[in-house]
Amino acid sequence: MVAFKCSGCGKCCTSFGDFIKIERQINHRDYYCRYGIKNELFLAHVEGDYTINYPADSVEGKPANGCPFLKKNLSGEGFACAIYATRPRVCKEFRCYRMLIYDREGHECGRLMGTHDLKTTDETLQKIWKEAVSPIPGPRDSSQKKRIIDILKAHGYRGEPVE
Repeated sequence: MVAFKCSGCGKCCTSFGDFIKIERQINHRDYYCRYGIKNELFLAHVEGDYTINYPADSVEGKPANGCPFLKKNLSGEGFACAIYATRPRVCKEFRCYRMLIYDREGHECGRLMGTHDLKTTDETLQKIWKEAVSPIPGPRDSSQKKRIIDILKAHGYRGEPVE
């Protein structure tokens, strides 16, 4: 298994981030928030220099939609979570890709997004996926992952599930 590494693109937080609503500001760093899917209340603590972008209704430095705590990364390109240490459980467990796929030379050439979608520019891999992997019925559980890895291996690719 390989460790998940966030690219900081912000796509996940702009798509399902609308479910996080600030209910009350406690002080300049702490907020009571509600995560809409489970209606859970949680305490969000804004880290470091990100407090300069508040009050919470400020749109400076954040995408037009999504989580109110997604901010421009202060140390580089992309976006960062201003409440990373206190983010809700669903955010901690979220992975935008489930598997990395490598070619014979060990270069990353594809990613399994969600449970079924392959993202790649490798035409051979696209063909293998369409003909051998996509037809596999059922949910993508551990036995399905092993089957996918075996199919990839038989064609000279290596699939690494993401933890």
